[in-house]
Amino acid sequence: MVLPPNGRNRRGARFQAGLLRWLVRLAALATAAVLVLLIGYILVKGVPNLKAGLFSWTYTSDNVSLVPALINTVLMTLLALLIATPLGVFAAIYLVEYAPRGSKLVKLVRITTETLQGIPSIVFGLFGMLFFVTQLGWRLSLLSGAFTLAIMVLPLIMRTTEEALMAVPDSYREGSFGLGAGKLRTVFSIVLPSAMPGILSGVILATGRIVGETAALLYTAGSVAAVPSGRDFIFDSTRTLAVHMYLLASEGLHVEEAYGTAVVLLVLVLGINALSSYVAKKLVKKTGGSNE
Repeated sequence: MVLPPNGRNRRGARFQAGLLRWLVRLAALATAAVLVLLIGYILVKGVPNLKAGLFSWTYTSDNVSLVPALINTVLMTLLALLIATPLGVFAAIYLVEYAPRGSKLVKLVRITTETLQGIPSIVFGLFGMLFFVTQLGWRLSLLSGAFTLAIMVLPLIMRTTEEALMAVPDSYREGSFGLGAGKLRTVFSIVLPSAMPGILSGVILATGRIVGETAALLYTAGSVAAVPSGRDFIFDSTRTLAVHMYLLASEGLHVEEAYGTAVVLLVLVLGINALSSYVAKKLVKKTGGSNE
């Protein structure tokens, strides 16, 4: 007995599956090609311009050293993450573990964070200039830039942490409650360690956005090419690597040095991602061993 309709359906399904498979492969190849092309272009243009003067301790108009900007980038990143990470993680813990599921407050906060993620960085820069720099009197400084960046990455850390906490099975919580543990102990001893790889992924994404940010820092941190020093160093104006590269390229006098700075910025981002991935793998192994 022959059933042509079913045969045609099977052939159509196989054709669609094959077509989708090739489309996915092409998309992956295109993405990889763009990434390799971008990294290769930066390396080809930048590596020959990595001169000794770029790594001098003090910046001058002749050597346009990137070392002060590199140190400022590390300081800015650490300070911004120190402000944003605890707030984002604790807010996500409240929304997932303590707030009633499906409540209006949870929906309002989620809509707000998603809206903040889509706001251009220049708007955050204008807000930071009006509030931190002018209203609070912090001037163009490391502190003003760090608080502005913390507000920028706070929704990202909060949403990724929330998703990581929601991905933890409820059986973990029920098992902890069944053994007599309280809510707070369950959250910090069972739920958080299980969600740590996802939380760390959000911190990695936030770090990448902080390191590569330019527009917001021009309005809040300034462009002084020196490492902050003294007792009130957090109120000194600074420039990060991204701002340093932008200023060199926009001036038109040190375009080659700008490409060299781009190589250092690329290596810094790749190093941060590699280190974070290593830590995430260690946490996964540790969490998996504790759960078994």
